[in-house]
Amino acid sequence: MEGEQQQLRNLRDFLLVYNKMTEMCFSRCAKNLNYRSLTMEEEQCLDSCATKFIRSNHRLMASYVALMPGMVQRRMADYENQNKEAASEPAGLTENSGSTPDQGPPQVSGALDAAVAQPPV
Repeated sequence: MEGEQQQLRNLRDFLLVYNKMTEMCFSRCAKNLNYRSLTMEEEQCLDSCATKFIRSNHRLMASYVALMPGMVQRRMADYENQNKEAASEPAGLTENSGSTPDQGPPQVSGALDAAVAQPPV
């Protein structure tokens, strides 16, 4: 089931990129809509536009793939530090007051989700 969802997400992402490229290149290159076929100039423009778009998309994705492991490690380290700080705060409160009941570790369930959901820097 998870594999099918991932395939659907990949297909959706591909279609979004393809539609964006088609729209952008058409608006830049299609000058005359009075004829069924493209002129040689329009064809060359569309070919050049699509090639540039695909190459830039590949470079962008390569950069993203190269940077992603470091970003994930940084976010995990931040999450672990937040957990350590949150775990040490209740211990400090119980040491100072002596009468505070033990309530267990604080809830930080959304911290990882928030860290992962942040856009790349």
